[in-house]
Parts: sequence; C-alpha cells; structure tokens
Amino acid sequence: MIGVDIPKSATGPEPETPCLAMRAREAAKALGISERLLWEWTDRGLVPHIRLGKAILYPVDSLRDWLKQQAKTAGSSSDKRNSENCA
Repeated sequence: MIGVDIPKSATGPEPETPCLAMRAREAAKALGISERLLWEWTDRGLVPHIRLGKAILYPVDSLRDWLKQQAKTAGSSSDKRNSENCA
C-alpha cells in the first residue's frame, strides 16, 4: 500500500478548544492580582468559582461578568466621591 503524506497546512489549523475555566494561578494572572489574594477572595466568597472534587475552578464567563460588575460598582462610588468634592 502506498501512503500519501498530506502537509498539515493543507488540512487547515485544528480548531482550538475554548477555555471555559481557569485554575487559580491562571485566574490570578488574568485578573492582575496575586494568587494569595485570589485565594482570600475565594475563601470569602467574593469571586465566582466552582468546586469539582478537590479542584477549584474559575469560570471565564463568570469572571468577566463579575469584573464588569466590579467596574460598575467602582465607577458609581467614584462618581459619588467626585460629586461630593464638587461645589
């Protein structure tokens, strides 16, 4: 039997598997905080996470939504502070 080598470029790139959740190290890096702070927030229930057995995962979509909400909350409180400083 004669084999034919097909170059990988001819078949196209393999589709990438989407990242649905991250481990603590990845999530902390993505958020720009220390892993230790992320663990503190996780223990206090401040940041969205799920437990799968012994593993703790941070769902990407939940983190994005949470971060947007944090930005809105921070923005509204800074707006209040700015209006308090204005005469």
